[in-house]
Amino acid sequence: MTDRPVQRTTARVVVLDPAGRVLLLGARLPDPSVPPGEVLFWYTPGGGVEDGESLRAAAVRELAEEIGLVVEPAALEGPVWLRRHVGPFGDQVFDTRETFFVLRDVVHEVVPGALTELEVLADEPHRWWAPEELLTATDDLVPGDLPALLAQLRTGPWTGPPRILS
Repeated sequence: MTDRPVQRTTARVVVLDPAGRVLLLGARLPDPSVPPGEVLFWYTPGGGVEDGESLRAAAVRELAEEIGLVVEPAALEGPVWLRRHVGPFGDQVFDTRETFFVLRDVVHEVVPGALTELEVLADEPHRWWAPEELLTATDDLVPGDLPALLAQLRTGPWTGPPRILS
Protein backbone atom coordinates (compact mmCIF):
# COMPACT_ATOMS: atom_id res chain seq x y z
CA MET A 1 0.00 0.00 0.00
CA THR A 2 1.30 3.46 -0.88
CA ASP A 3 1.65 5.88 2.02
CA ARG A 4 0.76 9.10 0.24
CA PRO A 5 -3.05 9.54 0.00
CA VAL A 6 -4.63 10.38 -3.34
CA GLN A 7 -7.07 13.26 -3.02
CA ARG A 8 -10.50 12.47 -4.47
CA THR A 9 -13.45 14.85 -4.72
CA THR A 10 -16.88 13.23 -4.79
CA ALA A 11 -20.50 14.31 -5.10
CA ARG A 12 -23.18 12.24 -3.35
CA VAL A 13 -26.98 12.43 -3.27
CA VAL A 14 -29.34 11.65 -0.41
CA VAL A 15 -32.34 10.31 -2.38
CA LEU A 16 -35.60 10.45 -0.40
CA ASP A 17 -38.96 9.05 -1.47
CA PRO A 18 -42.34 10.64 -0.56
CA ALA A 19 -42.56 8.41 2.56
CA GLY A 20 -39.20 9.68 3.84
CA ARG A 21 -37.29 6.50 3.03
CA VAL A 22 -33.70 6.88 1.83
CA LEU A 23 -32.11 4.95 -1.04
CA LEU A 24 -28.79 3.35 -0.12
CA LEU A 25 -26.40 1.18 -2.09
CA GLY A 26 -24.65 -1.76 -0.45
CA ALA A 27 -20.89 -2.02 -0.85
CA ARG A 28 -19.89 -5.56 -1.65
CA LEU A 29 -16.41 -5.02 -2.98
CA PRO A 30 -14.15 -7.99 -3.64
CA ASP A 31 -12.11 -8.36 -0.46
CA PRO A 32 -10.43 -11.63 0.56
CA SER A 33 -11.14 -10.90 4.24
CA VAL A 34 -14.92 -10.63 3.69
CA PRO A 35 -17.16 -13.62 2.86
CA PRO A 36 -18.45 -13.48 -0.74
CA GLY A 37 -21.69 -11.54 -1.13
CA GLU A 38 -21.54 -9.93 2.33
CA VAL A 39 -22.41 -6.22 2.45
CA LEU A 40 -19.60 -4.18 3.98
CA PHE A 41 -21.61 -0.98 4.43
CA TRP A 42 -24.53 1.06 2.99
CA TYR A 43 -23.97 4.46 1.36
CA THR A 44 -25.67 7.12 -0.75
CA PRO A 45 -25.38 7.16 -4.56
CA GLY A 46 -22.55 9.27 -5.92
CA GLY A 47 -18.94 9.20 -6.94
CA GLY A 48 -15.91 10.99 -8.25
CA VAL A 49 -16.00 14.40 -9.88
CA GLU A 50 -14.38 14.39 -13.33
CA ASP A 51 -12.00 17.10 -14.58
CA GLY A 52 -13.89 20.28 -15.44
CA GLU A 53 -17.15 18.97 -13.95
CA SER A 54 -19.11 20.84 -11.26
CA LEU A 55 -20.19 19.08 -8.09
CA ARG A 56 -23.87 19.26 -9.15
CA ALA A 57 -23.10 17.93 -12.63
CA ALA A 58 -21.14 15.03 -11.11
CA ALA A 59 -23.98 14.24 -8.69
CA VAL A 60 -26.53 14.18 -11.52
CA ARG A 61 -24.26 12.04 -13.74
CA GLU A 62 -23.67 9.58 -10.90
CA LEU A 63 -27.44 9.25 -10.29
CA ALA A 64 -27.93 8.35 -13.95
CA GLU A 65 -25.03 5.89 -13.97
CA GLU A 66 -25.63 4.16 -10.64
CA ILE A 67 -29.42 4.07 -10.35
CA GLY A 68 -30.73 5.10 -13.78
CA LEU A 69 -32.35 8.30 -12.51
CA VAL A 70 -32.10 11.33 -14.78
CA VAL A 71 -32.64 14.73 -13.14
CA GLU A 72 -31.61 18.32 -13.75
CA PRO A 73 -28.86 19.79 -11.53
CA ALA A 74 -31.34 22.41 -10.28
CA ALA A 75 -33.45 19.61 -8.74
CA LEU A 76 -30.73 18.99 -6.16
CA GLU A 77 -31.02 20.74 -2.82
CA GLY A 78 -27.94 21.88 -0.99
CA PRO A 79 -25.14 21.10 -0.58
CA VAL A 80 -26.27 19.90 2.84
CA TRP A 81 -23.23 18.06 4.21
CA LEU A 82 -19.47 18.05 3.71
CA ARG A 83 -17.41 15.06 4.81
CA ARG A 84 -13.75 14.12 4.66
CA HIS A 85 -12.70 10.49 4.86
CA VAL A 86 -9.16 9.13 4.67
CA GLY A 87 -8.82 5.40 4.22
CA PRO A 88 -7.55 2.54 2.08
CA PHE A 89 -9.21 1.18 -1.02
CA GLY A 90 -7.29 -1.72 -2.51
CA ASP A 91 -3.58 -0.88 -2.38
CA GLN A 92 -4.09 2.89 -2.31
CA VAL A 93 -5.01 5.33 0.47
CA PHE A 94 -7.59 7.96 -0.52
CA ASP A 95 -8.27 11.35 1.04
CA THR A 96 -11.89 11.74 -0.05
CA ARG A 97 -13.74 15.06 0.10
CA GLU A 98 -17.50 14.38 -0.16
CA THR A 99 -20.23 16.92 -0.89
CA PHE A 100 -23.80 15.73 -0.27
CA PHE A 101 -26.95 17.02 -1.96
CA VAL A 102 -30.60 16.03 -1.38
CA LEU A 103 -33.21 14.95 -3.91
CA ARG A 104 -36.71 14.74 -2.44
CA ASP A 105 -39.98 12.98 -3.31
CA VAL A 106 -38.38 10.49 -5.69
CA VAL A 107 -40.48 7.64 -7.03
CA HIS A 108 -38.07 5.47 -9.00
CA GLU A 109 -37.21 1.85 -9.69
CA VAL A 110 -33.45 1.45 -9.61
CA VAL A 111 -31.94 0.36 -12.92
CA PRO A 112 -28.21 1.10 -13.15
CA GLY A 113 -27.29 3.02 -16.28
CA ALA A 114 -23.53 2.88 -16.83
CA LEU A 115 -21.62 1.12 -14.08
CA THR A 116 -17.84 0.97 -13.98
CA GLU A 117 -16.12 -2.41 -14.28
CA LEU A 118 -15.50 -2.42 -10.51
CA GLU A 119 -19.17 -1.62 -9.78
CA VAL A 120 -20.27 -4.49 -12.04
CA LEU A 121 -17.85 -6.89 -10.29
CA ALA A 122 -19.08 -5.76 -6.88
CA ASP A 123 -22.71 -6.54 -7.81
CA GLU A 124 -23.89 -3.98 -5.30
CA PRO A 125 -27.45 -4.25 -4.01
CA HIS A 126 -29.73 -1.30 -3.31
CA ARG A 127 -32.48 -0.77 -0.79
CA TRP A 128 -34.98 1.87 0.33
CA TRP A 129 -34.59 2.27 4.11
CA ALA A 130 -37.33 3.59 6.41
CA PRO A 131 -36.13 5.81 9.29
CA GLU A 132 -36.89 3.17 11.92
CA GLU A 133 -34.93 0.54 9.96
CA LEU A 134 -31.86 2.77 9.97
CA LEU A 135 -32.06 3.11 13.74
CA THR A 136 -31.86 -0.66 14.19
CA ALA A 137 -29.51 -1.45 11.28
CA THR A 138 -26.77 -3.93 12.11
CA ASP A 139 -24.79 -3.13 8.95
CA ASP A 140 -22.51 -0.08 8.87
CA LEU A 141 -23.97 3.10 7.41
CA VAL A 142 -21.97 5.86 5.73
CA PRO A 143 -21.92 8.42 7.16
CA GLY A 144 -22.13 6.63 10.51
CA ASP A 145 -24.62 9.06 12.05
CA LEU A 146 -26.96 8.81 9.04
CA PRO A 147 -30.19 8.29 11.05
CA ALA A 148 -29.74 11.55 12.99
CA LEU A 149 -28.60 13.45 9.90
CA LEU A 150 -31.64 12.29 7.92
CA ALA A 151 -33.97 13.36 10.73
CA GLN A 152 -32.69 16.91 10.22
CA LEU A 153 -33.34 16.72 6.47
CA ARG A 154 -36.90 15.48 6.93
CA THR A 155 -37.97 18.75 8.60
CA GLY A 156 -38.09 20.52 5.24
CA PRO A 157 -35.89 22.18 2.65
CA TRP A 158 -32.29 22.82 3.66
CA THR A 159 -31.74 26.56 3.94
CA GLY A 160 -28.48 26.86 5.84
CA PRO A 161 -24.85 26.33 4.91
CA PRO A 162 -23.60 22.75 4.56
CA ARG A 163 -23.02 20.93 7.83
CA ILE A 164 -19.47 19.63 8.26
CA LEU A 165 -19.55 15.96 9.30
CA SER A 166 -16.85 14.28 11.37
